[in-house]
Amino acid sequence: MAVTGLSKAYGVGPLSQQTLNECSFTLESRKLTVLIGPSGSGKSTLMNILAGYERADTGNITLDGSEVSGPGADRLVVFQETALFPWMTTFENITYGPRVQRKLRSREVEAQALALLDKVGLREFKDKYPMQLSGGMQRRAELARAMINNPKVMLLDEPFRGLDAMTRELMVEYFVRLYEERQQTVLFVTSEIDEAIFLADVLLIMSNRPGTITKTMRIDLPRPRKASVLLSQQYLHYKEEAMETLHEEALKAFAGGSKAAVDFVEAYAARDQEQV
Repeated sequence: MAVTGLSKAYGVGPLSQQTLNECSFTLESRKLTVLIGPSGSGKSTLMNILAGYERADTGNITLDGSEVSGPGADRLVVFQETALFPWMTTFENITYGPRVQRKLRSREVEAQALALLDKVGLREFKDKYPMQLSGGMQRRAELARAMINNPKVMLLDEPFRGLDAMTRELMVEYFVRLYEERQQTVLFVTSEIDEAIFLADVLLIMSNRPGTITKTMRIDLPRPRKASVLLSQQYLHYKEEAMETLHEEALKAFAGGSKAAVDFVEAYAARDQEQV
């Protein structure tokens, strides 16, 4: 997927606010690309445009040479909030897409769904409804539902936001294993730097609003990824490099009064003090 010169503003006249400005990047096939940036930088707006739910004011998106102009089965989105159908069981939620598309026989759909349920540890919960699942279980079910559709591009907009720290760590481990098994083209948005580097083949760092891509980093850490990589010097080098760029963008947001930027700058200063 190639993204070229995307710009987006909301409002009219003096109330107009530029959210994205000449945003360009390429999603490499079968790579896990992670997008990180300051709060309010336009990450969710960008994801909505890539999914086809909104249109950019200028710029274009192409996928396999064809222009993206609206929603399509070639892209599948997992948002921050759960989107499971509450009236369907876990199994019914996961098999819904393939059954509607009717590209596979019923037996094939069921076999793939059960295999994914095994991979995400939900086989015993296949007949449960979303309200009977924990937040982490719902997230796992959504990942399985997304992956069974086998889209050309998976778009994940902070899918683990709101989960407690331990559940979030487990979800990251589940997701990285699933990705490494299936090798789909993925764009994953997060606000957590450790999560970003642990997951990424390519890391995109977004500027303060109006958002654009200010830095692209290739993360050459071995796969399969294990938690031990977080202690390696190579990982720490990538983190330091990314933090420097994020700190610069957070300072700009700080000048504009962003609370998230204030928190980031204070945390960065505290980290430097500890290293003295």
